[in-house]
Amino acid sequence: APGAAASRRLSGARAAPAGAREPVVERIIRVDQAGEFGANRIYAGQVAVLGRSSVGPLIRQMWNQEKDHLKKFNELMIAYRVRPTVLLPLWNVAGFLLGAGSALLGKKGAMACTVAVEESISDHYNRQIRTLVEEDPEKYKELLQIIKQFRDDEREHHDIGLEHDAEAAPAYSVLKTAIQLGCKAAIFLSERI
Repeated sequence: APGAAASRRLSGARAAPAGAREPVVERIIRVDQAGEFGANRIYAGQVAVLGRSSVGPLIRQMWNQEKDHLKKFNELMIAYRVRPTVLLPLWNVAGFLLGAGSALLGKKGAMACTVAVEESISDHYNRQIRTLVEEDPEKYKELLQIIKQFRDDEREHHDIGLEHDAEAAPAYSVLKTAIQLGCKAAIFLSERI
C-alpha cells in the first residue's frame, strides 16, 4: 500500500520521502532535532542533581519520552537528508547547565524550568503545525502526526511541572521569562545555522 511505504520511510529507511530537501521541511526537522537534543540535555542535568530524590523517577519518566522524540527526529534527519545545526555542541553544554542549574534550586526550580521549556516547545510545535497545514496538510500528513504527538507530550510535561509546584519556585516569573527568551533564541538560531 502507498501509505505503508511512506510510513516505512518515515520510520528510518534510507530512501528520502517525497518532499525531501524542501526548505520548510529541512528547517522543521533541523530545529526540532536540536530542540529534542537540548531537552534531553536539560533532563540529564536535572537527573544529575535530583536523580536520587523523590522527584527523580518523575524526571526520568519525562526524559524517557524526550529520548523517544530525539530518536525519531534523528531518524527523520537521515530519511530527509537534513544536516543538523552546527550549534549542537553549544546546546549540549547549555542544556545540561540549565537542567542542573534549575535543579540546584530544588524540585520547584526543576519543575519551573520544565514548565518554561515545554510551554515554549509546544507553542513552537503549534506554529509548525499551522505552517504545514497551510502548505499542504495531505503532503505533510505523517510529519504533522509526529509533531502533534510530540506537542501533546510536551504539554503533558508542562502540566506535570505545574502539578509539582513549579509556580512556587523562587522568582518563578523571572526564571520562566529568562528560560523562554533563551528557548526563542535557540529556536531562531537552530533553524538557520
